[in-house]
Amino acid sequence: MPSNDVRTLLQAAVPTAVAGAVAAAISAGVAGGKGALGAVVAAIVVILFMGIGLGVLQRTARSLPQLFQAMGLMLYTTQLLLLFIFVAAFKNTTMFNPKAFAITLVATTLVWIGAQARAHMKAKILYVEPESDKAEKPENAGSKS
Repeated sequence: MPSNDVRTLLQAAVPTAVAGAVAAAISAGVAGGKGALGAVVAAIVVILFMGIGLGVLQRTARSLPQLFQAMGLMLYTTQLLLLFIFVAAFKNTTMFNPKAFAITLVATTLVWIGAQARAHMKAKILYVEPESDKAEKPENAGSKS
């Protein structure tokens, strides 16, 4: 992964992990150990899903730039659908508190999206290749006599 991609990943993952830790602390206070476990599982699921998605999206941008926007829309739609499936699958679990899990899943997803948007706005990504100083200047074909 190029350094810009890693920087974007870190700028999105760190605030999400912090939000997950805060949610785990709040869930532990409200719902006990099962609430904290649900919040931690939700934060890990979001970081994994969104991190893998960001990697796939960056790889697509390098190899097939014409599909970048369509791939991004499809990827986010798929990620949100998978997160809803996770909520539905663990709705009746006794391993952890499903309410803490669902609330943390939504909250950390929103934190990830906001942090990733901020990282992209702050990134200094060139959209035009800068000219080289040593590049030979083309001759003016019309000035030869």
